[in-house]
Amino acid sequence: SIADATAICDLVNAFAAKGEMLPRTMSEVYQNLRDFYAVRDANGTVVACGALHILWEDLAEIKSLAVREDQQGRGLGARIVQACMEEARDLGLTTVFALTYRPGFFEKAGFTQADVMTLPRKVWGECYRCPKFPGCNEIAMVRPVAPA
Repeated sequence: SIADATAICDLVNAFAAKGEMLPRTMSEVYQNLRDFYAVRDANGTVVACGALHILWEDLAEIKSLAVREDQQGRGLGARIVQACMEEARDLGLTTVFALTYRPGFFEKAGFTQADVMTLPRKVWGECYRCPKFPGCNEIAMVRPVAPA
């Protein structure tokens, strides 16, 4: 919901401040809010988020996947990835990818490592704006979408 935007932005930017993900502006979060899933604790506080962002007819990216540090290890990130994969299937997409510093997490979710250059629409879409481009050391992880 609109009320989650500030919490999503704060959660993502807490990890971005440590160099662990790309920072997001409030404007970017609002513009892409419908891409996001959020998990709330019993008090209604957003403790995890992630987005499925469509890039092309066959390709989407899981972006801004973040779980508050005191909530990690409880399967919240995996639940968000599962929701993203189900949505990708429902939309008729064939491939989902993520750029990550934690490939082990995505391997457990059925992703395999790929060369980022096999994802040219991503490289020329958002990566060029990143301060780490072209020397990024994030690992591209790809998973085919199971047909419905």
